[in-house]
Amino acid sequence: MLVADGIVLIKYWFSVSDKEQQRRFTSRLHDPVRRWKLSPTDLESITRWEDYSRAKDAMFEATDTEHAPWWTIESDDKRASRLNVIAHLLSQVPYETTEPEAVKIPKRPKAEDYERPPVDEQRFVPDRAAALRPS
Repeated sequence: MLVADGIVLIKYWFSVSDKEQQRRFTSRLHDPVRRWKLSPTDLESITRWEDYSRAKDAMFEATDTEHAPWWTIESDDKRASRLNVIAHLLSQVPYETTEPEAVKIPKRPKAEDYERPPVDEQRFVPDRAAALRPS
C-alpha cells in the first residue's frame, strides 16, 4: 500500500557473520567505553541466534517483493557496509546533484587588545576518558 501511494520503500538487512558477531561481543567485554552495548537482550541473542535467523528468513519470505525488496548488506566491515548502503540508497532515489557555493575562510585578525588569561586560573573537567583508553 505504501508503494502504491508513491512512497519509495527501501529495506536493508545488515548481515553479520557468526564469527564477526562473536568477535564484537567479546571485544565489548574489554572496552569500558562500549561495555554498555552488552545488554541482557544482546546476551540472550547469543543463545537464540538460530531462532532469530529463522524469524528473519520467514520475514524475508513474506515481505521480499519485487516492488519492495529486501537488500542485504554484508556488514562484517562496518565502514565499507555503510558506504555501500549510502551509494545504493542514492542510486534508488531520484535526485539532482548540486554544487555547493565556494566558501572562503577569512584570515583571522591579529589580536591587538586581548590576552588570554593564564590556564592555571581556569577550572577544567577531569580527564576521566584517559583512564578508559586501552594501553
